[in-house]
Amino acid sequence: MSDQDVANALRSESDLVVVEAPAGCGKTHQAADYARDTAGQLDRQRLLILTHTHAACDVFATRTRGVSSRVEIRTLDSLINQIATTYHKSLGLPSDVNSWVRRTADGHKQLASKTAALLKRAPMIASSLAQRYPLTICDEYQDSNAHQHEVVMAIHDAASRLRIFGDPMQLIYERAEQDRTAAIGRWNGLVRMSGGAKELETPHRWIDGATELGQWILSARATLKRGGTIDLRGNLPTGLQVIRADNDAARHGQYQVQSEARRPIDNVVRNSERLLILATQNLTVRSLRAFFNRSISVWEGHTRDALDSLVAGLVAHKGDARASAEAMIEFLGEVAVGFSPSAYGNIILQEIASNCSTTRRGKPAIIQNLARLIANSPDHRGVTAALKQISQLIETDSNFSGIKIDHPREFREAIKLSEFDDPEIGFAEITRRRTFARAMPPRKAVSTVHKAKGLDCDHVLVLPCDSQHFRDSDHHRCLLYVALSRARRSLTLVVSPRDPSPLISI
Repeated sequence: MSDQDVANALRSESDLVVVEAPAGCGKTHQAADYARDTAGQLDRQRLLILTHTHAACDVFATRTRGVSSRVEIRTLDSLINQIATTYHKSLGLPSDVNSWVRRTADGHKQLASKTAALLKRAPMIASSLAQRYPLTICDEYQDSNAHQHEVVMAIHDAASRLRIFGDPMQLIYERAEQDRTAAIGRWNGLVRMSGGAKELETPHRWIDGATELGQWILSARATLKRGGTIDLRGNLPTGLQVIRADNDAARHGQYQVQSEARRPIDNVVRNSERLLILATQNLTVRSLRAFFNRSISVWEGHTRDALDSLVAGLVAHKGDARASAEAMIEFLGEVAVGFSPSAYGNIILQEIASNCSTTRRGKPAIIQNLARLIANSPDHRGVTAALKQISQLIETDSNFSGIKIDHPREFREAIKLSEFDDPEIGFAEITRRRTFARAMPPRKAVSTVHKAKGLDCDHVLVLPCDSQHFRDSDHHRCLLYVALSRARRSLTLVVSPRDPSPLISI
């Protein structure tokens, strides 16, 4: 379908238009262009754009700057939060809904469930939202969960026209088969309601000098979508390189190849001014950082899962020195290497159990002091003081040089919690600052495919393409496609000859 056909469908009188939008095919341009054209026709009402990330909100804000007074751009979670805050008594929630979400397991999902149920039993709320927002544009809709979908559809059913952009082949955040099946079912239901999806198919991302690669990536998407395998035999398009290398590491999650196979990998790294190195697992990403002699940073993305867990642990166990120390040790295990239980963690816990009463010297005394900081202040201030001390020790004491911080931003943000009286309030404020800072990856970065979604880069290196990292499942088909489609100018796949991914033919 041509770009003009999609543009015409968006501007039709249809109540619902669904656009299947492969990566790099002009989705944001189509959505923002339509928003600019339509928002100017509104009087006192506003056009609502719903996204899943603050970064996407910023992009749409830039693209609709001329009509900003008629456009409201929100994450779906923030809209749900606003509705729930307004009607918190009806939902049986405290007035500070944000705190409730942070303290509740799967807080956002539970809040969406409660809000969807509220809109169902009180349709006048959905009607008032539809009156304010007579037109809603939803971005990356495949990432919406069932309750978020119910909220959107409640507003639509109350007479707000709906324009949906999404791509089932980028459904990578739902891993459980039943959740994936449900998500695809919701998407197919929308397609049927709309009379058929309109599909973008022009590879705009590659239009300037890499059209052959772009066409190949779209072809690979079609192959993966229908359950086929990508054929890497024979002639490859300009911009695509395949390196054959087996992972010889003995331990799970580690990565090591023979020197001859490594040379072409190093050549790609050396010759690429901007490079994104992608793997499917966090363990592999950390191993790749070591593989490249720690010269390439890990892209930490926007979310801070380890910090989120640390804050939750500190709130739940305030006043409990041992539990606070355990939360810190677990956090360091996620953001650093070298801070092992045997070398540090268990000793800290033993010192806390004995009230740091034994006289120590040298390195044991330093570790005891870390424990004492937490024992004397068994809360976020004691933990952040210990983290700050660890940071200084890494720089100044050779006994601690084996500790390597792989997630320096997350580590620094944990220390910044000391600036706040309440760690939850601090976490919320730090998250807000990070959102508006709009940090981007460095020139060369290694990342999981999940955290790279939404990004693109001149050169992309995907490894290892073996059966452990890209299995024959719908989830891994989507992961492979998302990885391939990040590349703008060149794409390099490191494929295992001994144990290739079943999604690839070599």
